[in-house]
Amino acid sequence: MIKGETLIFIGIAAVIVGMLLLFLGTALLSSGKNQDNEKDNGTVKTGGVILIGPIPIIFGNDKSMITVTIIGAIVLMVIAYFLFYRGGA
Repeated sequence: MIKGETLIFIGIAAVIVGMLLLFLGTALLSSGKNQDNEKDNGTVKTGGVILIGPIPIIFGNDKSMITVTIIGAIVLMVIAYFLFYRGGA
């Protein structure tokens, strides 16, 4: 069994690593080193999901992104089911 202190430490470490990754990514993007290999064609693909209870609202402007969003919504619903409804004895 994992102790409470260990879980708190893992959570704090995850937040710190996330902040460092955000800082590093922003620094790399602003330096312009990775822009040499990228071609800017001006297209943006978007997709998203809003889960209101068991009902997903899915939106997007590209079929592939909507497919990814649908798969993500299904995964989130399965995780929520196992966390909230299968956890009890």
